[in-house]
Amino acid sequence: MSPAVAKLVPEETVFFLCDVQTRFKNVIFSFDEIVLTINKMLKIAKVLEIPVVVTEQNPKGLGNTIPDIDLPSLGPLLVATIEKGLFSMMTPEVKALLHERPHIKSVVLLGIESHVCVLQSALDLIDLGYNVYVIADGVSSCNKEEIPFALARIRQSGGYITTSESAAFQLQRVFFITTHGGAYSSIPGDAGLPGFKLFSNVVKEEKDNTARTLQKLLQPHPVL
Repeated sequence: MSPAVAKLVPEETVFFLCDVQTRFKNVIFSFDEIVLTINKMLKIAKVLEIPVVVTEQNPKGLGNTIPDIDLPSLGPLLVATIEKGLFSMMTPEVKALLHERPHIKSVVLLGIESHVCVLQSALDLIDLGYNVYVIADGVSSCNKEEIPFALARIRQSGGYITTSESAAFQLQRVFFITTHGGAYSSIPGDAGLPGFKLFSNVVKEEKDNTARTLQKLLQPHPVL
């Protein structure tokens, strides 16, 4: 029997944003590009109503999440911004948030640093049974050479390495509801439906930014 294939479903997904704080701006490889990817994914979160959890590592010393990231626009979709001392995002507070949402099966990870906080968060989440998707054009480290090894380690442990656009299209699952003798049926992923228009607009608006981030983040160090 073939193993089950994990698929991203909006209603079962949460976005985790790890430690993209002001003090890191001038030391993280391709920092501006990962901010572009994060804002793109936040737009997707708004269109598809996906909750977002943010952590900040020692914000008194490292600052808060950089204001270039448009967290206020999320409104109630921003579940929490949690201060942490651990490298992993899986603090008691974050574990409690997930425990309160037993329908969540998948976590989409963005942020820094790939080989420290992102890696340890991914391993902890995988260990707890979640499907973990790391956005390769949305994570980075101080030293770019660390990134592919961190992503390879996550993949070896059962995580999924993908890109922002690929993940976005997996999450875009609009449904056409029809009746047949009182029964309902649905067709997922129908690009002709009105709900697809908002999603499509985001993809088009972000086209140049997507190309920029892929060229900067993935070409120098392809995923192992």
